Amino acid sequence: MPALIKSFLLSILLLTSLTAGAFTLEEFTFDSPEQQAEFRELISKLRCLVCQNESLAGSKAELAQDLRNEVYRMMRAGQSEDEILDFLIARYGDFVLYDPPLKPSTYILWFGPFVLIGIGAVFMVRALLRKNSAPDAELSEDDRLRLKDMLANHDGKTNQSS
Repeated sequence: MPALIKSFLLSILLLTSLTAGAFTLEEFTFDSPEQQAEFRELISKLRCLVCQNESLAGSKAELAQDLRNEVYRMMRAGQSEDEILDFLIARYGDFVLYDPPLKPSTYILWFGPFVLIGIGAVFMVRALLRKNSAPDAELSEDDRLRLKDMLANHDGKTNQSS
């Protein structure tokens, strides 16, 4: 029985090591170190469409591996970086880029956070000004007497207990 467990654990270990190796960049071979550096730089400029917060270079998603293979194939076919980027943008939109260009369709990406911060600042300033301009409410004579009685009773209780 222990031999069966050992062989099961060994097979799981082998399977996980094979899938972990499937996401490395070592499988891509190039004619020169410059081509390899260009490939790595290009895939670091591209966003993983599944993870969205990782570059194509660092993602372990299956789609990211497919896109890396596509970029690699296009580079090996002699296409330039601009041609590859144009193809990916045409297919997936500007979202595939980590640094999308400034144009009307991406204004919300570039200026949206600043607009939201500005709106929040306006509401905060209005609330602070409204609070400072509101006069403190005056106590009526009845409220003053009731408060005086409450304080006298409270002081009497604390003096009696000490």
